[in-house]
Amino acid sequence: MASASLQFFAFILALFGVFGDIAATLLPNWKVNADVGSNIITAITQMQGLWMDCTWYSTGMFSCTLKYSILSLPVYIQAARTTMVLSCILSAFGICITTVGMKCTKLGGDADSKSHACFAGGVCFILAGIFGLVPTSWYTREIISNFLDQTIPESSKHEPGGAVYTGFISAGFLLIAGVIFCTSCFKRQQGAWIYPPKQHHFPSTEQESNAGYNLKDYV
Repeated sequence: MASASLQFFAFILALFGVFGDIAATLLPNWKVNADVGSNIITAITQMQGLWMDCTWYSTGMFSCTLKYSILSLPVYIQAARTTMVLSCILSAFGICITTVGMKCTKLGGDADSKSHACFAGGVCFILAGIFGLVPTSWYTREIISNFLDQTIPESSKHEPGGAVYTGFISAGFLLIAGVIFCTSCFKRQQGAWIYPPKQHHFPSTEQESNAGYNLKDYV
């Protein structure tokens, strides 16, 4: 029962991780540049994401521009796009597989099949967490290196936005959920190996009865 509750807790973490992963992939605020002019009317906030660049004016106007050209983007943005999409796909597969493999569901067949499905879902979550952690770390490193570069003007420097923090948290949730699922299945299999089911054999009794029957035939 404790293992089922732990798996359910890991499933909830994985759901938060999936939703956060998708949100981080689509949000335009991976890096933010707040440039405040001399007049409050001209105050703007510029945001750059993986798919679009947006500008928020203090007057309430909001405009976005899609990044159509892929080859013109920096390498870290291209890598972030690919790995974040892979992270979303793997985490979605993990949700489907662990739904079948969890103890609290009636899907998946016998205990061994559910254990294997649960382990496969945990591996998907771990890979999704790694794929989500790599681009956010790389993107943050690029932002910090540009911010510390003295040759770049102050108006062109950026800071990490909310999407980066969302990506970090989501990757952590997916990694924790994957480890819990894999560990719970491993414990179950290890217990089956250490304490195998007992089998009752009665060879001596059967042999004696057969021997007695054969002697009666020869009398």
